Amino acid sequence: MRNVLSLLLVFGLAGVAQAGVEEGLRAARAGNYTEAYNQWISEANKGNAEAQNNIGVLFEKGLGRPIDLNKAKEWYLKAAKGGNANAQNNLGVLLERSGPQHYAEAAHWYQEAVKQGNRNAMNNLAAMKETGRGVPADLPGAIELYTKAAQAGLPQAQNNLGVLYEKGIGVPKDETMAAQYYRQAALQGYAKAQNNLGVLYGTGRGVPLSYVDAAYWFTLAAENGDPNGRGNRDAAVRRLQPNELAELERRLVSRNQ
Repeated sequence: MRNVLSLLLVFGLAGVAQAGVEEGLRAARAGNYTEAYNQWISEANKGNAEAQNNIGVLFEKGLGRPIDLNKAKEWYLKAAKGGNANAQNNLGVLLERSGPQHYAEAAHWYQEAVKQGNRNAMNNLAAMKETGRGVPADLPGAIELYTKAAQAGLPQAQNNLGVLYEKGIGVPKDETMAAQYYRQAALQGYAKAQNNLGVLYGTGRGVPLSYVDAAYWFTLAAENGDPNGRGNRDAAVRRLQPNELAELERRLVSRNQ
């Protein structure tokens, strides 16, 4: 599934009226989720949609609270009805993960968030349109939403577009374009795109054949948790000559300098 849950740490608004939200965000960034909850709960109970959404994330992810998806849903729903786009998207994700009987409702909340320009919701609704989950299948509509989310910088959408161009699904097959989208996402640290870009380098499709480049991107994918990255990296490394292996090692060392 391509859905992406928005993280609470990217939320938060400035200003005196949002003081409790900001205090909670500072506590969450420091890993003190109990304090974050204490800051947010008072604001949430006053009807602050930003705080309500963040409380929902705490319950969904088990941060400072026991995991409780029912409570997460309750808080997301309050915030979503209050017009919070992140909550609308997060509620959609939670509903979609709850099974096919909730797909239509999930799509509804994604659509509400898309109206506000939420790029995660664009990607999630696009995935539903691509496969006909909860909404009629609409590949052109899916591509339009993926493109908007990709242009807004969302790596998941960039990777999803790359897959469509690589396979020629709904668009002309264009492995060069696929490589461009994979690269955009890979440079943001998105593991799936790093692995996909490595595959193109390892096969010389859309980019020049380069086992060094393939091994480089596979290594990053493995480090970032892609399940295929490690095996692909090992296979690519076995093809390297000593001078190429030295080049790979230099690139891996220099990336953090």
